Amino acid sequence: MRLRPATSGDYDAVVAVVDAWWGRAVSASLPRLFFDHFAATSLVAECDGELAGFLVGFLSADHPEEAYVHFAGVHPARRGSGLGRRLYHRFIDGARLDGRTVIRAITSPRNSGSVAFHEAMGFEVGEPVRGYNGPGRDMVTFVLSLSGDRA
Repeated sequence: MRLRPATSGDYDAVVAVVDAWWGRAVSASLPRLFFDHFAATSLVAECDGELAGFLVGFLSADHPEEAYVHFAGVHPARRGSGLGRRLYHRFIDGARLDGRTVIRAITSPRNSGSVAFHEAMGFEVGEPVRGYNGPGRDMVTFVLSLSGDRA
């Protein structure tokens, strides 16, 4: 398994599989701009030249102590292998090197797998925030303090 920084060229491969990996339409939440402007802080995992997983994250421009994971995914056949944890650890290490002390993320309240994963990684899991992403778009927030993380 090879983990590497993403490139803008990875967008097409990721967007081609993300809806199938989630089992529903989620690709609209992953516009190309993340691969064009945050590739250096995002990651791609490959196995034998095939996409196995990815993490799209960035260092906050407005909150210099924070980094944010926008989207992460692991091929369904590789879930439970520790790949998601490896992607997060690599992102967290990069955030630490940049002096970040907080990692944030969000997910849909119906994404119980994501909630369980973040909780297992040591994130504080918030209650769903009504209208977080607009009317009818509630989201669960996650916060990981790097001063006492269990990740």
